[in-house]
Amino acid sequence: MSAGLFDIPSDLQNTYWGLVGQHLREALIPVVVGLLVALPVAQLCVRLRWLYPPVLWVTTILYAIPSLAFFVVLIDYTGQTETTVMIPLGVYSLVVFVPAIVDGVRSVPQETLDAATAMGLGPVRRYFQVQLPIAAPAIIAGLRVATVSSISLVSVGMLIGNQGGLGNLLNDGMIYHQNRLVWLSVIGTAVLAILADALLVLVRLLVTPWMPRGTRKPRPVDEPEPEPVTAVLEDAVR
Repeated sequence: MSAGLFDIPSDLQNTYWGLVGQHLREALIPVVVGLLVALPVAQLCVRLRWLYPPVLWVTTILYAIPSLAFFVVLIDYTGQTETTVMIPLGVYSLVVFVPAIVDGVRSVPQETLDAATAMGLGPVRRYFQVQLPIAAPAIIAGLRVATVSSISLVSVGMLIGNQGGLGNLLNDGMIYHQNRLVWLSVIGTAVLAILADALLVLVRLLVTPWMPRGTRKPRPVDEPEPEPVTAVLEDAVR
């Protein structure tokens, strides 16, 4: 009897949709953790300009380390688990997040910061309510790159005890000479990356309503274009 399209070899001890869930879990958790770590690190780099070059140098060096080398170091501590896959992906995301956040925050005009201070906003509120919203397009652009990259790199986890999500299908497809499994792995990973990227584009549209939308009705001549900085400041003091 021929195998069904989504029939998975028994050695994987999982279903196709179980592998999809594992793939998303291993890809997205490191991205979220990397973003949470990058936010305070980037703020330090903005406040202490001398710190930015060494931080960027360290993250770049870490990104240059092959994932297999990371696995060799980590496997003695975290074993053949999802954690061993997720730690390198979280570290790799920093090389995208830190420059994106720093460049985005530095792009905020000094006049805007002075206006926020005059409105009574302290450094913390100014950072979260003024600087980050204005820097949101740059941050989300970095988030898109980090997410798609993480989804593609999860497959390397197939080398350590079937922890590669859909990449496990690629490995089994080559072992059992089943092109069906190879295509399920490749197409499934590509679809996940495309859907995640599309979702983040939607998020950008929702959190930056002041950004251009491409095609839109022409604004009357006597109606001024809303300034994004003004809109953000008004929201911050509410």
